[in-house]
Amino acid sequence: MSTDTPPATPAASTAERYVAVQRSDEFAGLRRALRGFIFPMTVAFFLWYALYVILSAYARDFMGTKLVGNINVALVFGLLQFVSTFLIAWLYSRYADRKIDPVADRIRAEMGEVTHEHGPRG
Repeated sequence: MSTDTPPATPAASTAERYVAVQRSDEFAGLRRALRGFIFPMTVAFFLWYALYVILSAYARDFMGTKLVGNINVALVFGLLQFVSTFLIAWLYSRYADRKIDPVADRIRAEMGEVTHEHGPRG
């Protein structure tokens, strides 16, 4: 029985590399870019939704205003909730393609080089 410490294993060096990447400026920039889109868009959507709910509860006359036939303001606002959800998803997709994915791909490629030196990823 030996008290010698075992040599560093590939898994340990890979784990260290993941920690190093997490602490890198490039990864911090990636997180900042993601948060720069996600947080403002989330706040905007929740405010928009809260406006819809508040108007539905306290401005019934306004929300009940007929626009065309039986279509009123409340129905239009409700449908616009769906439109805004799809719009945000589309905007995020475009934003991610330009700002997030290239950096994430670079980081992933660098990590792939490190993990492939030690064998297949599992």
